[in-house]
Amino acid sequence: MRIAVTGSIATDHLMTYPGRFVDQLLPDQLDRVSLSFLADDLEVRRGGVAANIAFGLGALGLTPLLVAAAGADFAEYDEWLRAHGVDTGPVRISATRHTARFVCTTDADQNQLATFYSGAMSEAREIELATALAPLADIDLVVIAPNDPEAMLRHTKECRGLGLPFAADPSQQLARLSGSQARSLVDGARYLFTNEYEASLLLRLTEWSRAEVLDRVGTWITTHGADGVTLERADAPQEHVPAVPTTTEADPTGVGDAFRAGFLAGIAREWPAARAAGLGCVLATAALETVGTQHYDASAAQRALLAPAPAGTV
Repeated sequence: MRIAVTGSIATDHLMTYPGRFVDQLLPDQLDRVSLSFLADDLEVRRGGVAANIAFGLGALGLTPLLVAAAGADFAEYDEWLRAHGVDTGPVRISATRHTARFVCTTDADQNQLATFYSGAMSEAREIELATALAPLADIDLVVIAPNDPEAMLRHTKECRGLGLPFAADPSQQLARLSGSQARSLVDGARYLFTNEYEASLLLRLTEWSRAEVLDRVGTWITTHGADGVTLERADAPQEHVPAVPTTTEADPTGVGDAFRAGFLAGIAREWPAARAAGLGCVLATAALETVGTQHYDASAAQRALLAPAPAGTV
């Protein structure tokens, strides 16, 4: 099964300030703030939802296609992804913009000051799937992950027009969408990914009932953190898949992306959705136990992927 992942590519620049931001804020000067903080630490991490999902698929032995936009500064990141099994051939390189960047400073109270630069991501709307994914006969599923909103809408429309099955993963971009846009991204998806909060927001935006959403998608996968995952389909009982316990919560960033990668790797092996979700939970826990979205140990998920199917699952 060949999976194409559309969405964001980004780098995260994370800094630590040992003091407290509030100590530098003057109540009578808040209308003209001009502050500079001397940070103690800087971590530069690879990120972006599409890149994270593609990395996880590569770690589990697939060769996903990454369909996204990046800047001329993407070369080193490109080498990393290729070395981990990702086909970056369809990535569009901007001639004028840097790769999307998240810059964040965290103080001693865990307050944060952050800026997100969309950069080359804004050019993802210029990517034509029919060209980027040629020949289309090789593509079994397209993941529509968070990205430039116009790109998400375009790629969803293209999938319908080209007859390509797609997975809808609007995630954090739901907050930027209108009701009609949210409906457009979801309608007809083979798989719909949300967390618990996003599920509620999706219902509010679309003005659809849960049953109406299920009438429009194949399988709705909702993650609940430590409480596991629920799988819903029209005219079928809801299924619950427990999370994989952990004793070390190092970094929650990218855990949802790792889950999606594990789930999709299971689907690529033609597993039932519940078993695929179990694999996703294994990879999600590996990501939770590691700092950085693309540095986790995937060996437990790899073993699970190769293990014989439990009785009654196939």
